[in-house]
Amino acid sequence: MRVPEGAPILTAAEMRAAEARAIANGASVTSLMERAGTGVAEAVHRLAAGSEVLILCGPGNNGGDGYVAARVLAAKGMRVRVAALGDPRTEAAAQARKGWSGPVGPFPRELSEGPVPVVIDALFGTGLSRPVAAPVAHAIKMLASHARLAIAVDLPSGVDTDTGGDFGQDLADFGVTLALGALKPAHVLQPAAAHCGNVRAIDIGLAFDDIGAASAVRTLGVPRIAKPRPASHKYSRGMVAVVSGPMHGASELAGRAAYGAGAGYVLLLTGGLPHPPHAIVRRRWSAAALDDERIGAVVIGPGLGRDDRAREKLEAALASPHPLVIDGDALHLVGLDRLSSREPPAVLTPHAGEFAALFGESDASKVVRTQDAARRSNATVVFKGADTVIAHPDGRTNVALAASPWLSVAGTGDVLAGAVATMLAQNPSAPLEAASAGVWLHAEAARLLDRCFLADELADALPHALAHTL
Repeated sequence: MRVPEGAPILTAAEMRAAEARAIANGASVTSLMERAGTGVAEAVHRLAAGSEVLILCGPGNNGGDGYVAARVLAAKGMRVRVAALGDPRTEAAAQARKGWSGPVGPFPRELSEGPVPVVIDALFGTGLSRPVAAPVAHAIKMLASHARLAIAVDLPSGVDTDTGGDFGQDLADFGVTLALGALKPAHVLQPAAAHCGNVRAIDIGLAFDDIGAASAVRTLGVPRIAKPRPASHKYSRGMVAVVSGPMHGASELAGRAAYGAGAGYVLLLTGGLPHPPHAIVRRRWSAAALDDERIGAVVIGPGLGRDDRAREKLEAALASPHPLVIDGDALHLVGLDRLSSREPPAVLTPHAGEFAALFGESDASKVVRTQDAARRSNATVVFKGADTVIAHPDGRTNVALAASPWLSVAGTGDVLAGAVATMLAQNPSAPLEAASAGVWLHAEAARLLDRCFLADELADALPHALAHTL
């Protein structure tokens, strides 16, 4: 099956806890391995289309899953070969090895025999904490790159389960990764996610709802965005105010995006001259303009600058009673103490450089860093990137699946700020849901555009993305 929306993402420790709970309730390591290997075999049987399969088995339980898959595939009439990186080192893996009646060749194997149509990597799974030996990593990459289809069991060998790191190695790319039981951070965090290809979840009968932290991190799904009602009007649909600075184009993009995401009224506080779209109401900046009780959310940061004038505008926004979306330059000016003491909700939308400037550097995973930032700032934090992570101060976290690489162009962050602001204006009591909806719309608009685009075009594509939620 494909990864479901809202699926839990578990660390290695949380997976071990889930497995231990299943064992305490009557399962065994062997039975879990049987379910995993059978699930892998069923997926491979569908994907391989009758081609010969080479399964690479490691010495641990991931290798045991591979032996079970080999046995089940052979029973289905498929041609299967197995190459092992040594003898099994766990009791369950040894038992699975005994169940495989075919030959087992050594790995790394000789590559002179030519490419193998389908390669299955069952060498190292969850919990790897060190680089794979260079000859092994090279052999996996060679086999995977020449195969018609390369499939990883649970995780591509060589990735760090919890951080999504690759230990600095040049690892193989897989077309499909079969996540056993649940997704792991490495399935959604870069650079590991780039090696996983299409991730599919294999149900092995584990329950996760009783593990406290396991339900806190989930994949981002299609948001539920309410349609306008017959009684709706421009203010009930959300009024977004955008505070501008010297770079008017950035705030203009945020305003256009706010409209594109469904706002009823957009107010741009700027010193610039009016120009299309004329639906955006433009007024000269004054702190008093933020006294309007109809404002549902304020965007500050895109094109703001970092001078004293910018600081004055930021302080006025922070002092206002409105929910805030803080982006761009404002993230370099705001202090954590000022943020954490503020009562109305705030959403921060930093990219990696802005995040480091505000929260510092760390070797922790992007999920952990974002969760820590949300607690420290008392704000919902959207840590942008190909693997965007959205965290609430209470620990709830959503991780967006890989976004379009075409988003790597100037102005797309301003578009995101505007989209998030609309969602926040419409749903101020649920900033995590609002931020997540904005991120989803932003990514969906990029997907619809498909190829190289301007940020202006991305803003214009938001209504089409919004239509996919209604």
